Amino acid sequence: MLRRLALGITVMLLPLATAQVLTAATAAAAPNTVTLHYDASDLPDYQAETTQAVANWNGAVSNVQLAAGGGATIFLHEISGGGSYTQTDGHGNGDIYIDTQQVAEGFDPTRIIAHEFGHNLGLPDDYSGPCTEVMSGHGPGTSCKNAVPDAQEAAQVDQNFANGFAPAHRLTVVRD
Repeated sequence: MLRRLALGITVMLLPLATAQVLTAATAAAAPNTVTLHYDASDLPDYQAETTQAVANWNGAVSNVQLAAGGGATIFLHEISGGGSYTQTDGHGNGDIYIDTQQVAEGFDPTRIIAHEFGHNLGLPDDYSGPCTEVMSGHGPGTSCKNAVPDAQEAAQVDQNFANGFAPAHRLTVVRD
């Protein structure tokens, strides 16, 4: 009698155990978060701003994260004049150039860095956008200090990296 009861309970619980195994297998098969490494050693005057810009992106997206060091594929550089810009493939490989003269004019360095990282994450410029959009860049003027991507920008980056890392085949220069 006890054996029949134990067998009956086992048979009843079998679908639940199977569902848990399938759920665990599906989760294990899901793509992992992509980690892109950056090197800001050539941007000595804006280390804190770089750290903050990275934290802003990492807090907004889940399919890709930025991290210092490692096998860097994004390199940040300090320049004087010519405007800040990025050379990138839009898939996490590139060079970011931060213009110290733009900062001296009153543009927020954290916003500039967050904006340029956005290009490396596959986002285009939107200069006519509001200050709430990081990719509006210098469009809203020097009074705009927002360096946090909005929900639409974050969703686009998550979509760009939804299936992991897919290398691009061409390099794009984005002059801001």
